[in-house]
Amino acid sequence: MKTYKEMTREELLALKSELEAAYEDAKGKGLKLDMSRGKPSPAQLDLAAGFLDCLTSADCMKAENGFDTRNYGVLEGIPEARKLMADIMSTTPESVIVCGNASLNIMYDTVARSFTHGVMGETPWCKLDKVKFLCPAPGYDRHFRITEHFGVEMITVPMTDNGPDMDMVEQYVNNDAAVKGIWCVPMYSNPLGTSYSDETVKRFAALKPAAKDFRIFWDNAYCIHHLYAEADKQDKILNILDECAKAGNPDMVYEFASTSKVTFAGGGISAVASSQANLDWIKKSMTVQTIGYDKVNQLRHVRFFKDINGVNAHMMKHADSMRPKFLAVLDVLEKELGETGIGRWTNPKGGYFISFWTLPGCAKAVVAKCKEAGVVLTGAGATYPYGIDPEDSNIRIAPSFPSPEEMAQATDLFVLCVKLVTVEKLLAE
Repeated sequence: MKTYKEMTREELLALKSELEAAYEDAKGKGLKLDMSRGKPSPAQLDLAAGFLDCLTSADCMKAENGFDTRNYGVLEGIPEARKLMADIMSTTPESVIVCGNASLNIMYDTVARSFTHGVMGETPWCKLDKVKFLCPAPGYDRHFRITEHFGVEMITVPMTDNGPDMDMVEQYVNNDAAVKGIWCVPMYSNPLGTSYSDETVKRFAALKPAAKDFRIFWDNAYCIHHLYAEADKQDKILNILDECAKAGNPDMVYEFASTSKVTFAGGGISAVASSQANLDWIKKSMTVQTIGYDKVNQLRHVRFFKDINGVNAHMMKHADSMRPKFLAVLDVLEKELGETGIGRWTNPKGGYFISFWTLPGCAKAVVAKCKEAGVVLTGAGATYPYGIDPEDSNIRIAPSFPSPEEMAQATDLFVLCVKLVTVEKLLAE
């Protein structure tokens, strides 16, 4: 089979005519499918139905230390919730503060606090001439929105199969005092599904920042979101908190996690893990911000899951729900585009996304054509700082919400749009 680039102009024109007819037919089907965000499906949410019934009376509202979770207090979180989140994050309960329903809130607050009050006695970032953040890309769009919101200069760092380009990270962090942080999704990264290698984690831990207030924002959002049972044992990454302590940099990292895609989106619990010095600094602001987070919800999580084994068993049910959708997408991509030479994609072992690359200059047009025909994708460029993909090539596919059948339909349309846009581009050239 010829690749598209090997076709003659006459062959491309004939193919374009066929694809246009198929596209018009697809538009007439009235599809209304959304693959724009990594939302849990109704079936995934139903897995936690018993979550609402595990606290049934006032008698069972007390934490293991006797504290009444309905009342004020316990800023760090109840002991059993700190242990549960610590086990999820592979750290110690003493290193954890359990917060509200979303880790994104903690990350926003951490950046905001750094601007208004600085980091552990250093100059508040709002008083500096320049604040820079390193942004591995393709990456998580909501991370980039936070730093853009605060006027931070964002520097794109290319992703590799082992994580961010560490040569570039070291060059910036170790030599530029204006670099104050880096966004990281270390396991099943959003949107690539990449897990950082041991060498990458160790190089992060061994950084020698020019800025005393440099921090790694380690968003471990998908650390328990495996797609395959064997991945729970095989796909482990080194513990960044331990590695930083070994390297003499115990204060250099904030780690974040939540159960927003484990129980109910918007109804989970989140946590930040860090050194005691960092936690003490964070609590200075937290004590002004809140008297305590939702401890009833913390207790509900512990009663529902019991321990980390319960969490892992629950996440295998999520995997069973998610896997057919990922496979439906990958099957269509391979069958329709495998030999065309006009696209490449990831085959992740966990997380919530598949990343797809068109030929340069095609991504925005593909997303627009999909939307016109009833399939909504994440905006092209969203996975890069400032929403600008320099190659206009990367598209994030979120298979979680639709059914496997809907995913196959949506992917059929997606590949049709990829083919049509690519042919149009090749003819224009």
